[in-house]
Amino acid sequence: MARAVDVPSLVTAARAGSPRAVARLISLVEDAHPALREVMAALAPHTGHAHVIGITGSPGVGKSTSTNALVGALRGRGRRIGILAVDPSSPFSGGALLGDRIRMQDHALDPEVYIRSMASRGHLGGLSWSTPQALRVLDAAGCDVIVVETVGVGQSEVQVAGLADTTLVLLAPGMGDGIQAAKAGILEIGDVFVVNKADRDGAATTVRDLRHMISLGNRKDPGLWQPPVVKTVAARGEGIDELMEAIDAHLAWLTEGGGLRRRRVARAADEIEAIALARLRSRMGDLRHDESVDRLAAEVVDGTTDPYAAADQLVAALT
Repeated sequence: MARAVDVPSLVTAARAGSPRAVARLISLVEDAHPALREVMAALAPHTGHAHVIGITGSPGVGKSTSTNALVGALRGRGRRIGILAVDPSSPFSGGALLGDRIRMQDHALDPEVYIRSMASRGHLGGLSWSTPQALRVLDAAGCDVIVVETVGVGQSEVQVAGLADTTLVLLAPGMGDGIQAAKAGILEIGDVFVVNKADRDGAATTVRDLRHMISLGNRKDPGLWQPPVVKTVAARGEGIDELMEAIDAHLAWLTEGGGLRRRRVARAADEIEAIALARLRSRMGDLRHDESVDRLAAEVVDGTTDPYAAADQLVAALT
């Protein structure tokens, strides 16, 4: 039985900046706690202020090091930061592996930086189903910027673009990332491309190839955002000022053209759909217990009905 939760007190504490309250609220999200509906209702009036930056890219390109450097630059501006590092699930506990926390030790003791590792729980998109609601918690808790760093699982990582206001795609020379980006459709979702480890051989070639592929894409309309390509050496902090300028420029472009609201409305629509589908799946599970689905399946096998008619009956039963 789920433990009772004093939601108003918890939300008040989180709004006041209590890391423990924020951690508790995100745990309620991850556990799909019965109090989650009340939590989201209480948080709703306080959301919509944070700039959400998604960071994606193949393993080994330096996502965590880049996040660390980016957070340092943002803190230099006095921003309050939330970091959601979506890790592969541990095969033992189902929880998140905490490698990202180790690489972000520069900010681990900063009270204005909240770092949370979340398990991807097998989701191929690299993002846990609970990530959108965890974003709401950090937004309501007063974070000015929320950085979502994904696990780096390849072609399915385009999912991060649905959660972010600004999506950074990281690549590195010598890893075949340019070709991989073209294959994965990542060129379509990147708002800023970052060639990290730019002190390595082949960096100039990677930048040139990337700019060429972007120029061949579908963003030739002058009114569309033209993604810049920024070179960085995140481990030494090189190029981070240029990266911040590119992020600022993208946010200004979004705000001026109404794109920021359009992205956030689309994000909320996806979240609503995911919650509705989860509820329907739960109700379908209940129907299976009373053998309704098995009976319909048997009728399809026997030829007394067809799958579409059976599905219509199931939907009618759910609604």
